[in-house]
Amino acid sequence: MEELTFGTMIAVFEEMFGRGLFWALVVAAVAVTAAYVYVLVRDRSLSMRKYLVAQIAMPFGAIAAVIFVLAITNSTMRDIGGPVDLIVFLGIAVMGAVGAAILVYTVQSLIRGRDIA
Repeated sequence: MEELTFGTMIAVFEEMFGRGLFWALVVAAVAVTAAYVYVLVRDRSLSMRKYLVAQIAMPFGAIAAVIFVLAITNSTMRDIGGPVDLIVFLGIAVMGAVGAAILVYTVQSLIRGRDIA
């Protein structure tokens, strides 16, 4: 691999996760992001109560993301080979935490509706 292009990254992720699972994850991420933007535009402000609950969900999202990637790639924590692997795992955990927070906030807003101050 001489160049790191967008197409190369898609091919790597399709190989790693499988074509169906990868594109299902992309569709799910786009759907949750669109719902989050809809909630933000609809409410015109963040609810601090919902935001707090979303933050509480962040550690669970981080752990779930790391476990998911370890299960999909058929790896264990013993396979971590160096600092780059640790940085990748930390990146996966951060993305899982942020994704969980966005998902929880969005679901709360769609179920409960707008908070009235």
